[in-house]
Amino acid sequence: MKKYRVNVNGSLYEIEIEEMSAPATMSAPAPAAKPAAAPAGGAQVKAPMPGTILDVKVQNGQSVKKGTVVCILEAMKMENEIQAPCDGKITSLNVRKGDSVETQALICTIG
Repeated sequence: MKKYRVNVNGSLYEIEIEEMSAPATMSAPAPAAKPAAAPAGGAQVKAPMPGTILDVKVQNGQSVKKGTVVCILEAMKMENEIQAPCDGKITSLNVRKGDSVETQALICTIG
């Protein structure tokens, strides 16, 4: 407990304040994350489920950023956007419009 004398509008008051906890310290903000780059040997983009390739949005040799739509996969009457998991360049493209793919079929490689 700490005692203080406080003057409020000309009147003196004596107060006691109990310190409940130590003051919180502020830490520096975390540094911004670097964009994910393709791992050595390239990142493989695979089909998450069986379906039909409705559209291929990239070409072999094209540069892509993380999140770029690589292709549209129709599965169970729903269109699914398959996205690049990292930044890089398409080093191999293994599907074409109309192809049927199974789960874990290789769609492309990003190097």
